[in-house]
Amino acid sequence: MKCLLCAKNLQKEITFTNLLCFKKEEELVCESCISSFESIGGNHCPSCFKKGLSTICQDCQFWCKKGVNVDHRALYSYNQAMKEYFSRYKFDGDYLLRKIFSEILQKELKKYKNYQIVIVPLSDQRLKSRGFNQVEGLMKETGLTYLDILVKKEVEASSSKNRSDRLLTEFPFLLKDGVKPPKNILLFDDIYTTGTTLNRLKSMLLEAGCQNIKTFSLAR
Repeated sequence: MKCLLCAKNLQKEITFTNLLCFKKEEELVCESCISSFESIGGNHCPSCFKKGLSTICQDCQFWCKKGVNVDHRALYSYNQAMKEYFSRYKFDGDYLLRKIFSEILQKELKKYKNYQIVIVPLSDQRLKSRGFNQVEGLMKETGLTYLDILVKKEVEASSSKNRSDRLLTEFPFLLKDGVKPPKNILLFDDIYTTGTTLNRLKSMLLEAGCQNIKTFSLAR
């Protein structure tokens, strides 16, 4: 089998841990490629996991002034390797790449036992042009239960906006008709940039009757 990222042949390594656990893993990515993704260590914004900080970042200070309590966690920094990954997965439509982070996402999301996972949707137009929702693809591959209770109107893609525009943009999300959201929600998205999408969704869902909302993304 070849690495999904670099296409090099994969050599199956049988580890002592795998033997003890009778674990049969399907290798998808070579060691070189997987090591190019940068896990967020202990040095990060305590509210949103922005890497390289020990105090609350400017983005979180902005949301604090808006009355939003940021409670976010992310697994990886948005470095060059992650940028290239999302370019291929989201924009080039390489749907197989949804599989790469399924194991670690499943492991980490299982920790939110009292929360129901809600995915961030695409607009109908974006879904039609892309062919899939990259967030739902990541979530489906974990095998975990999730809710699809939000809809998104078509607006200019956030990837084409600068930092200030993202913070001030018109909010395009709504609850689906007739849906009563659960009390405890974990909002899941692929990338956290300024926090506009997740934190404004959080405010909307709190107004709709939710009591506790945390947010989670693959990258920050």
